[in-house]
Amino acid sequence: MLKSMRKHARFFYVLFVIVILSFIFWGVGTTDKSSSPSVAEIGKEKITSEEYWRAYDQMRERLRETYKDQFNEEMEKKLKLKEAVLSSLIAERVLEVAASDLGMTVTDQELQDVITHEPAFMRNGVFNRDIYFRALQLQRQTPEMFESSLRQQLLSDRMRQLIWSSAGINPLDLRNISGDEKAVNEKLQAIVTGSRNEALASYVNGVRQRMNVKINTDLIS
Repeated sequence: MLKSMRKHARFFYVLFVIVILSFIFWGVGTTDKSSSPSVAEIGKEKITSEEYWRAYDQMRERLRETYKDQFNEEMEKKLKLKEAVLSSLIAERVLEVAASDLGMTVTDQELQDVITHEPAFMRNGVFNRDIYFRALQLQRQTPEMFESSLRQQLLSDRMRQLIWSSAGINPLDLRNISGDEKAVNEKLQAIVTGSRNEALASYVNGVRQRMNVKINTDLIS
């Protein structure tokens, strides 16, 4: 089991990070939902086809940058990337809804702190408003659109951290850990990552079963 977890943990971690970055910094989730067909509907929330393909293209490009020549069509098919992208986008929506239902909020000050400390919006280590507005303009976003999307993502991230903090480790998984310090740390990290992924997947699936989720797979085939 440890070997399988080590093999796939890096991919799913990278994929999850890319989803987060796509939501926060590159405008996923800010499309006109009234004019684009929906790939998925999660309660009152929608994931449009335009939104999906934008996220898919960004993830594919970043995975290619990460894995270089190892990332090809065969690897993409084995990883079921299209399905994984959609599942990740749905999971983000589910976490946003769950966080809101629990009364979690993101203050204006918290939002401002994230924006002003983002390296992409800095010059010489200091936040630059011109760079910030120019970056949004290039992505065809208004500050209101971007900050609304960012606030939603911070909510889902807060919910994710809460779930991760509750993830436990099975003592049986620790019995066969051996080797030098580096090997032990890698195996422990694989166990922790696997435990967090399982806890997150279990929570999201549980919430999804209580929600009205509709998926149109024809739009991503």
